Order: sequence, then structure tokens, then C-alpha cells
Amino acid sequence: MIPARRVKQPSLSQLRAFAAVAEHLHFRDAAAAIGMSQPALSGAVSALEEALGVQLLERTTRKVLLSPAGERLALRARAVLDTVSELMEEAEAAQAPFTGVLRLGVIPTVAPYLLPTVLRLVHRRYPDLDLQVHEEQTSSLLEGLAAGRLDLLLLAVPLGVPGVTELPLFDEDFVLVTPQGHPLAGRDDIPRDALKELRLLLLDEGHCLRDQALDICREAGRTDGAEVTTTAAGLSTLVQLVAGGLGVTLLPRTAVTVETARNNALWTGLFTEPAPARRIALAMRSGAARHAEFEELAAELRGAMRGLPVRVLDGGA
Repeated sequence: MIPARRVKQPSLSQLRAFAAVAEHLHFRDAAAAIGMSQPALSGAVSALEEALGVQLLERTTRKVLLSPAGERLALRARAVLDTVSELMEEAEAAQAPFTGVLRLGVIPTVAPYLLPTVLRLVHRRYPDLDLQVHEEQTSSLLEGLAAGRLDLLLLAVPLGVPGVTELPLFDEDFVLVTPQGHPLAGRDDIPRDALKELRLLLLDEGHCLRDQALDICREAGRTDGAEVTTTAAGLSTLVQLVAGGLGVTLLPRTAVTVETARNNALWTGLFTEPAPARRIALAMRSGAARHAEFEELAAELRGAMRGLPVRVLDGGA
């Protein structure tokens, strides 16, 4: 029997050099991107090929190409480097809480209304924290959290996703937004069953607020055959359609002032108790190394949000 060849352990510098060449397909550009001399980079890639016993690149006088094996291993090399980078970030965070990068994902129906409060708090309490905000729909945020692209989410719950821990912040009621002159405009005693036959305007598919509104309507007895017109990608467009007389919509209380104050043709109405509502929370990976930081941030946010038209929750809610 011929013994299997023993593969040498590649170094991180070799993997970094190969990943750069795989990305740029040019030795000079790759060397410049990672701050390495071109001869050193070429030597590192050659050493990696020797260590692995695999040809990674096809070199010509005009260009560099990945071999079939190189294409497969480039993905592995990038994954290893990303994991090492995450390890270093976690170590840095453990040494000095609320420093370094915090990648926060926020849903579009929360971002414009809560970010001012979040940013003021972070600037005041955590000046050394590099907060990076990503506005995306819920499904994309959860994918980013699972992949490590995002650290923390601010969104509507419950999510019911394994491996994700929710830190509830507050509950907020929904308000009915109508055009001026509508029979329900300005009322504070709207029964839920009024939603049965209204011409309802909703956000496009993919927005969790759309799903929440439809759930509320179904609970009120609305049938799937009742008219629902979906023509808006954002709340600002949605309320302008309402102002134009095309129908009515549901807004979370935190969005009402921003979205209705600029147009006198928009009126609001309140539901009788218990009003339909949504819950907003922070969400993190279960067992995240920075869980203590995130729990502290949640507690600080609850205090900062007491001036908003919401019902702030305690940490155990």
C-alpha cells in the first residue's frame, strides 16, 4: 500500500495571499491590496501550493487564472480568513466592551423612527463603539445574523428561529390611517371588526409589517377575498396613497408623527382596547460572545425609549 501524502499545515499569510490573488487575479493588485510585496506574495502562494500538493493558479505572461482546484479552495480560504477575523473581533470585544465594530441590522419599518433614539444613546453612552447600520428586510437580516455578517438585529418579534435569542424592548399599538372625511377618521373607538371590509393598502411582499397587518385583519374576521391593494415599497409612499383617497392603512405608533404630520389630508384613528400591536426587540445569536454587552444595550434602549408612544417592557418580558 502506498501511504497517503501528508499535507502540510498552511499558514494564515499563505491563505491571505492566495485569497487576494483569487479576488484580483493579478499579482500586483493583490499585493497592493494586502500590503505585501509582489515577490513575497508570489512566494507565499507557491508555498501554499507545495504544502497542499495542489496547483491553485494557472500563470501566463498576460494574466492569472484559478485552476479548478483553486476555485474550490479559494472559497475555503476566504471562509477560514473570515472566521479568524471574527475570532479577533470577539477577542477585542471581550477585552474592551462597547469598542470596535457593531453591525446592527434594522427592518425598514423601524429604522426611520427608532434610529434617532438608538444613535443618540450610542453616541452619548458608547462613544468608542463603531456602530454600522444595515437596513434590510427580516429574512435578509436573519441570514446575515446566521452567517456572521451582522451582530445584532432590531426588528419585530416573535421570530421563532432556532439559535436566535430575543431581547424584548417594547410593544406598540397600530393606528388606522385614513384620508380626511373618512367615516373612521379621528375616532378613538374603532372596533377591530371594522377592518373586515375596508379597502386596505399594504406594503409589498417581504415586509414583516405586511404579514402582521394581514394577521390582524384575519383575527378581525377579514376574509382572504376582501380587497387588499399592494402598491407601496415603503410607509412614506403608503400614506401618500391613503392621502390620495385610494384606501386606508395601518401604521405602528412610532411611525405616525413622521409619516402623517406633513399632510393635512391624513387622519388617524385609534382602536378600542386591546388594540392590535407589535413587539420590537433586539435579536442576537444564542450564546454570542458579546451577549452581556447586548443585554446591557437592550436595558439602556428601554430607558431611552420611554419617551416614545410605546409600552416599554422589562428585561424578562
